[in-house]
Amino acid sequence: MNQIGHFINGQAVAGTSGNTGVVNNPATGQQTGSVALASVGEVDTAVAAAKEAFETWGKSSIANRTKLMFKLRNLVDENADALAAAVSSEHGKVHSDALGEVARGIDNIEYACNIGELMRGGHSNQVATGIDVTTVRRPLGVVAGITPFNFPAMVPLWMIPNAIATGNTFILKPSEKDPSVALLFAELFAEAGFPPGVFNVVNGDKVAVDAILEHRDIAAVSFVGSTPIARYIHQTATNNGKRVQALGGAKNHMLVLPDADIGLAADAAVSAAYGSAGERCMAISVAVAVGDIADPLIEAIADRTVKLKIGAGDDPDAEMGALITREHRDRVAGYVGGAAAAGATLVLDGRETKFDSDGFFLGCSLIDNVTPDMDVYRDEVFGPVLAVVRVDTYDEALELLNNNPFGNGTAIFTRDGG
Repeated sequence: MNQIGHFINGQAVAGTSGNTGVVNNPATGQQTGSVALASVGEVDTAVAAAKEAFETWGKSSIANRTKLMFKLRNLVDENADALAAAVSSEHGKVHSDALGEVARGIDNIEYACNIGELMRGGHSNQVATGIDVTTVRRPLGVVAGITPFNFPAMVPLWMIPNAIATGNTFILKPSEKDPSVALLFAELFAEAGFPPGVFNVVNGDKVAVDAILEHRDIAAVSFVGSTPIARYIHQTATNNGKRVQALGGAKNHMLVLPDADIGLAADAAVSAAYGSAGERCMAISVAVAVGDIADPLIEAIADRTVKLKIGAGDDPDAEMGALITREHRDRVAGYVGGAAAAGATLVLDGRETKFDSDGFFLGCSLIDNVTPDMDVYRDEVFGPVLAVVRVDTYDEALELLNNNPFGNGTAIFTRDGG
């Protein structure tokens, strides 16, 4: 069984706390490894390594940092299949989704390769009599990222390349549910030539998170996850004098007007609602159907959804994989049952889909006649569930969208862009 530790000061190290978490293959439901859960002392060791590395890394030239970032970009590209396989085996998403995630991560590394232009300061002459103003951009020091299970490759690469390219050193605390990709990244950082301590990985649970948030030598923290945890991260880190970026949950809507191309809207709904089993912060979880387009739209979505092949991540024909854990699968199924009990119509009930595996699979659910007071509408379900809310007018639809407390995005389907 795979024993997953940490990566500190340029080396893979075993955990010493004695506490471990279970790592499963969601497609089989079987345990494939155990991950070390860091103690406060282990976090301290990682921070000390990053702090020491910053003394030289923060003073290194932009040209040198950019050169290493280009090497990293090429190594990630060369190892994309292996990285995607690691994502699939621990997260459950299909290989094509995992490859797409790695590709988006490479985009972020490429952005960081242009950091020299982005770090340019400024100078203004004679802003007042005898006064010039010069702006200089300097690194903060040791910074940290706390990332979610749903994009174990892409979300860390939202944070790491820019932070390191600008001269900071970095500590990553990935999700303990799918930690292997982070350690593969650490190996690639070392292979690219980044000095020891510049990039560190500490696996763990709330103990490690709190140690990061409270550590006096960590200057800033980025987080992606659920809204309650984002609030906790923001409050705790700011109380400890840190800069914080904390991104929370989402409830994305698609608004379909009566003149919309039904085929186009249905294709988009199926892809956006059920891709990666709905475990995406930009997943469409609500379709708002205006007027008499609701019935043909629902029929078109259902016709497409029943043709989706659900299977293991390494099945090249699979279009949707398993959910991350058995508990999460059961939680999502509970929203489907709750919607039916509240009076919604189950056009497709994913709980009825049968599988030949003990994996954490759940079929796609399409729920009609959902109202804003139902839990399936109010909460971030984070699974293969699409709720349809019927409204009479465009203005009513806009009011519904604007009253929802969540972000992230909305798509409008219409033939009239005027």
